[in-house]
Amino acid sequence: MTTQTTYFKTPIGTAKIVGDQNGIQSITVLDDDAISEDLLKAKTPECLQDCVVQLEEYFNGKRASFNLTVNPKGTKFQIKVWKSLLKIKFGKTKSYLEQSKALGDIKAIRAVASANGKNPIWIIIPCHRVIGSDGSLTGYAGGIWRKKWLIAHENPVKQQSLF
Repeated sequence: MTTQTTYFKTPIGTAKIVGDQNGIQSITVLDDDAISEDLLKAKTPECLQDCVVQLEEYFNGKRASFNLTVNPKGTKFQIKVWKSLLKIKFGKTKSYLEQSKALGDIKAIRAVASANGKNPIWIIIPCHRVIGSDGSLTGYAGGIWRKKWLIAHENPVKQQSLF
């Protein structure tokens, strides 16, 4: 099966989406200046169209969960860690320590953090929702500013009424 690629402009950069009929294999976000206009204008392959639509809905604030087949490539341990990320609800965060405990091995915190850092399907598999035990925004392959943006996007500050 031949993998297909498409590019989609988002508020945090251009998403590069790779997949085939068996599911999404990777989503990474690149700096906008790294992508030519021709690539952005190219027709989206059919197997990636649902992903683009759902990401667009997510960025427009109209989607809190994804209904896509994902097919990330990784070790058994990495896939186990990535599956645990799918259990972190929209608008919530979990610490690396809490994630390690949920996976049954508190001592695996460094391995869990490393696996999170190798997550090939950004946003859909929400590694951005994992933070330091002290609430700090530690580590994100796309840059801390993107992690901060995604967490804020999922937790919009509600204006409090004065009266």
